[in-house]
Amino acid sequence: MNSPLHFNPASPHGVGDATIGALLQEAGKLTPENTDAVLRMQEETGVRFGEAAQALGMVSAADIQQVLARQFDYPYIPAGEKYFSSRLVAAYDPFSRQVEMLRAVRGQLMLRWFARGHKSLAIVGVEPGSGTSLFAANLAVVFSQLGQNTLLVDANLRQPSQHEIFNLQGKTGLSDMLAGRATMGAVTRIEAFESLAVLGAGTLPPNPAELLARKDFTGLNAQLEALHDVVLYDTSDVLTAHDSLPVMARAHGVLLVVHRNATSLYDVAALSEQVRYAGAEVVGSVLLEF
Repeated sequence: MNSPLHFNPASPHGVGDATIGALLQEAGKLTPENTDAVLRMQEETGVRFGEAAQALGMVSAADIQQVLARQFDYPYIPAGEKYFSSRLVAAYDPFSRQVEMLRAVRGQLMLRWFARGHKSLAIVGVEPGSGTSLFAANLAVVFSQLGQNTLLVDANLRQPSQHEIFNLQGKTGLSDMLAGRATMGAVTRIEAFESLAVLGAGTLPPNPAELLARKDFTGLNAQLEALHDVVLYDTSDVLTAHDSLPVMARAHGVLLVVHRNATSLYDVAALSEQVRYAGAEVVGSVLLEF
């Protein structure tokens, strides 16, 4: 098995005071009168606009981070605006240590896999409850924040969860497309993140393993790759079912998700063997603690 992906947290940088005042006004955080007061303090003290506004108690550190993110085209959602699951930390708390580690995983995957011309990757957990789906959702968000046109596909046709994480309203999805009952219209663009789309699992079929094994899946994957820079497949765990095998075969690359104090080395070795049997490559592994 490939060596695990190691995390190297980095710190975000912020520059450009020129438009912060306008952005804060646009967001309703400052009035023109407030802005004048901030500018006077900035002139008197020589501090940055955002620092002056904070010192005067007019805005919070979170407000400043939000406008800096807009300046650098780094979209995220302010805390309290619960569009999606609160556990989607990459959307709500992008400067946390946890999300820094997600970005480190993203960087490793860009170098190890996507820079080699690949576009699809299956994210596979060993046992149920390992947090694979939530990890896949957060990873998709950080890929989109990089500007990569990202598609997250819920290929867990037994216990899907991406429709709940992203609050998807439509009922059609991957299963319906594979059955010939839906088109690309089943893909949902996530408006909060310009570069992110999600394809839900769709109607739960009685034969998920057989449906995913259809040759039509190869053609569908090719279409999805043609329309996106990164296609991430969230799959069922291998101890519950073997539905992930045909997904691995289509993606050709696999990121293993293991859970601290829950996943045995024997199960990891067995999964690695299944990946090779499917004709795919283990790109790396991630150890989750949540």
